[in-house]
Amino acid sequence: MLVTVLGFQSPYPGPGGATPGYLVQTDHSTLLLDCGSGVLAKLGEMLPIYKLDALLVSHFHHDHVADVGVLQYGLMVHQLSGERSPDQPLPIYAPGQPAEKAAGLTYREATRLVPVDESSHVTVGDVRISFLRTDHGNGDPCYAMRLEAGGKTLVYGADSGPETPWDPFARQADLFICEGTFLERNKPAQPNGHLSVRQAAQVAETLACRSLLITHLFPAYTEEEVRAEADAYRTGTCHIARFGLQIRL
Repeated sequence: MLVTVLGFQSPYPGPGGATPGYLVQTDHSTLLLDCGSGVLAKLGEMLPIYKLDALLVSHFHHDHVADVGVLQYGLMVHQLSGERSPDQPLPIYAPGQPAEKAAGLTYREATRLVPVDESSHVTVGDVRISFLRTDHGNGDPCYAMRLEAGGKTLVYGADSGPETPWDPFARQADLFICEGTFLERNKPAQPNGHLSVRQAAQVAETLACRSLLITHLFPAYTEEEVRAEADAYRTGTCHIARFGLQIRL
């Protein structure tokens, strides 16, 4: 698996930036994990959008889905121009709730919703995918994703608070993409469905993950200050998200 960071900022993109979106490529599959603001422009630097095999959406917060509508328009145009068959709608694997938001993921012949929950197990090409509901508040569901292909395991943690039951879902993952929304200087007194950089590092170390990618970062954070607070993770390589970063598993 080759993982490329297309977007990682939150709650909004910085200048020239993008909110969460990750391209996953294997020998037989091309997947997009989340589709935040600015992600399509970054994706276009890598490949045409009509080459996607599937989009996986963790939840419906705007920073994770802002570009879905324009992706749908773009795919419709590529179908009209013959670059993608009208008989080949892009499957979007996403929570089925809230129903009114989920329904919007099916658009003409361009995209179709495939609802998922914690019991779902799906296969896209050579990638096997399972899901875990995270601690992201008491509202709409948010799902982490475990992708397995070629003997390697990628876990995308989406948005998650400290009560997420990661073990055994993410144990010894070859790459754990984990949010570090807060630094110690701005971490809230009470948990609010997100992790700090330090907490993300601690989770990855406890799970003995073979590598860690810290993401979901405020645009004003610097790589140096994020890395300084990730020192609890020592098992493997700690990556700090940046645009175009590629990690091969």
